[in-house]
Amino acid sequence: MAELQVRLTAADFEPLHTDQEIHSLSRPSLSYWQDAWIRLKANTRAILSLYIVLGLLAFTVLGPLVWDVDPAAQDVDQISLPPGADRTATIVAPYAPWSGGSVLPAAEGLRLAETPNSENVRLLWDPVPGAASYSVYRSLFDVGEDRALGLPLVDLFGADAVRFEDRLDLSPRTYHYSVLARDADGTELDFQTLEVQVSRVITAEQALERGLIDSLNDVQIGDEVLMPLHPFGTDYLGRDMLSRLMHGARVSLFIGIAAPLLYVLFGVFYGSTAGFIGGRIDQALMRFADFVVALPFLLFMILFKIAFGIGPGESGILPMLVALVLLSWPATSRLVRGQILQIREEGYINASRLLGAKNGYLVVRHMIPNTMGVILVTLTFAVPSAIFTEAFLSFIGMGVAPPTPSWGSMCNEGIKTMLTTPHELIFPALFISITVLAFNLLGDGLRDALDARMRSTE
Repeated sequence: MAELQVRLTAADFEPLHTDQEIHSLSRPSLSYWQDAWIRLKANTRAILSLYIVLGLLAFTVLGPLVWDVDPAAQDVDQISLPPGADRTATIVAPYAPWSGGSVLPAAEGLRLAETPNSENVRLLWDPVPGAASYSVYRSLFDVGEDRALGLPLVDLFGADAVRFEDRLDLSPRTYHYSVLARDADGTELDFQTLEVQVSRVITAEQALERGLIDSLNDVQIGDEVLMPLHPFGTDYLGRDMLSRLMHGARVSLFIGIAAPLLYVLFGVFYGSTAGFIGGRIDQALMRFADFVVALPFLLFMILFKIAFGIGPGESGILPMLVALVLLSWPATSRLVRGQILQIREEGYINASRLLGAKNGYLVVRHMIPNTMGVILVTLTFAVPSAIFTEAFLSFIGMGVAPPTPSWGSMCNEGIKTMLTTPHELIFPALFISITVLAFNLLGDGLRDALDARMRSTE
C-alpha cells in the first residue's frame, strides 16, 4: 500500500490573525435562583398554580375594595337566593288584614283565595263533615306517598275553621301545603295538598327605603323593580355570599399562610441547629421535639383560649394561631435535621471548611438552600392542613364565630342547608379545594426547580 505523503510548508505554521473570528461553545453563567426560575417557568402546572395563588391573594386584598358590600348585612327579601336567580319584584299595596273572602274564582277543595306572593299566602278549603280540627303543613318538596308533610304551621279547631293565612318566612319558590282534617278523637278524616308558586313582591315604601327607586312617584302598583345584585347568591340569613367569601378568605388565608410560615421557619432553625451541631445537643433537642409532638393540640387550644380571655361565641383566631405555631413545628424540624445530617458530610462542605468558611456561612449559604425543596413542600402541605384545622375548630365553636366569616365556618353553615340550597356549601368548599390544589402543585414545581441536582447543564 502506497503511503500518503503530505508536504508541509512554512505557511502552515503561521499563527492565526488576531482579527480572525474565534468560535467557542459556552453556557451563560446563571445563579442558583435564576436557574430555578427558568425551570419553574417550564413547569406549566406550577406556573398556573402560581397565577391561581396570586389571583386568590388579589381576591382577598383587592376584592372587598371593588365589591364593598357589608358581609354581615342581611337582605331579608332574598334569603338563600341561588346565583343567577330572578331579581325582579312586583310593586304591591301595603299589607292589609284578610277579611276571609276570595278574589279568585270559586273552586272545590284546598285552594288559593288570592294570588300568592312573598308577603302572604291565603288558603281556603271546604268544611269536612265531622271534623273538629284542621292541621296545616308546609313543605319544600312534594308530599308523595310517604306523606312527608313538612313544617307544621297551625292547628285550627272548630267546624268553621276553613281558612289560613301564611306569612312565615316566605320566599319566591314553590311550596307544598297540606291540610289534615281530624275528628274529636284525632282520627284522620280527610287529607288535601296544594302546590303553590310564590312570587316576590315589595311595597313602594320598602323599595324607596332600600334605595331601589328615587321617589314614590317613580312606580305604580304592578310595576317591577330589580332587587340588589348578589352574583354568588345569598346564605340562609340573606347575606351576600361573594362578600362573605372575600372577607372569609382574609381569615382562612391568614391562618393558612401565617401560621405555617411561622412554625416552618422555627422548625427550619431548630432542625438545622440540631443537625449541624450533632452529638448530645442534637439528641436533647430531638427528644424535646418528640415531647411537643405528644402534646394534645385541642387541649392546648382550650387553654390558650381561656388564657386570652376568649369567651363563648367569640372568635378565637389568636389562640388558634398561637397553638398552631407552638405545637406544629416538630415535623419540619425532623425533615430539615435529616437533610442537614446528610449534607454536612458532602465534599463541598468539607472544601468550604478548608477554605475557612464559618459555621453560620455553611448553614446559610450551602445547607439551607439545598433543603429548600423539602421546606417548600412541607409549607405547601401545611397550608391546607391549617385551613382544615380552622374549619374543624370553627365547627366545634372554638374557632371563628359568627358573624365573622371564614371558608371553614361558611362550609359548616352550608351543611345545614345543603339539600335545599347547595350553593351555600359549594362555593366555600370550592375555594378551599382550589387553594389546596394550587399550593400543592406549586410546591411540587418549586421542589423540582430548587433541587440543585436538577440544574441544567445545557
